[in-house]
Amino acid sequence: MATYAVGDIQGCYDEFRRLLDHIEFDPAHDKLWSVGDLVNRGPGSLAVLRWFKALGDRAVVVLGNHDLHLLALAAGNRRLINKHTMDDVLTAPDRDELLHWLRHRPLLHHSDHKRFAMVHAGLPPQWDLAQARACAQELEVALRGPGHVDFLQAMYGDQPDQWSNDLRGMERLRFITNGLTRLRYCTADGRLLLHEKALPGNQPDAALPWYKVPGRASRETRILFGHWSTLGYIAEHNVWALDTGCVWGGSLTAVRVRRKRPIKVYDLDCVGHQTPG
Repeated sequence: MATYAVGDIQGCYDEFRRLLDHIEFDPAHDKLWSVGDLVNRGPGSLAVLRWFKALGDRAVVVLGNHDLHLLALAAGNRRLINKHTMDDVLTAPDRDELLHWLRHRPLLHHSDHKRFAMVHAGLPPQWDLAQARACAQELEVALRGPGHVDFLQAMYGDQPDQWSNDLRGMERLRFITNGLTRLRYCTADGRLLLHEKALPGNQPDAALPWYKVPGRASRETRILFGHWSTLGYIAEHNVWALDTGCVWGGSLTAVRVRRKRPIKVYDLDCVGHQTPG
């Protein structure tokens, strides 16, 4: 039995299935982890959701910002109504079952056996693993509970951009959401810089990749993440970045997750379904 982790799929179903064929993924015995963003931009969001849902407990998916976007649209949040390609999901006969399944995915996964954590975007530098798990669970409770529609209606926003244990209510949940699903850069004191997306080396002087902040509390935790297509695959600072920009014409990356270091097993070249910019 093998465990694989795959980068952001974003509706690129055909490329995803070719990757599985190449690594000879066996759904009866192997496990597949996803760093999130199963949907949007590519043409096959519905097929991707159905495939992962059918895999049952052999799939581990953490929610990404595009997955939350789908849930927000379904809950009536029209803020980004023109920025999606998910009508096939929203009009599918099994829409409710798929959305219920998606809404019950975690925001952070940690395997004691593999000694790895997985999130979509990153961890604010003030959080160690215990704090990150507790915050992720708070957000999961909000998403899975009877008030999830209210949360999804109020989810969007860039403030607050600094963590404090004193945050409460929607401000606290919004920071947790942004930290786990939108983070790329922050300042040395942990202020989120959510609109910085450039490749490291081209960012403002005050902006640090979240995993390079000196004294980062989670630096001893091995972390798999996605979200940052311009970064590509990296394996440094005890983190492994897996989003290699399939939907933009880059590649789709899979690694084999082991108690030792992950093994990069495949980069599948992708056609690309979106034009950058």
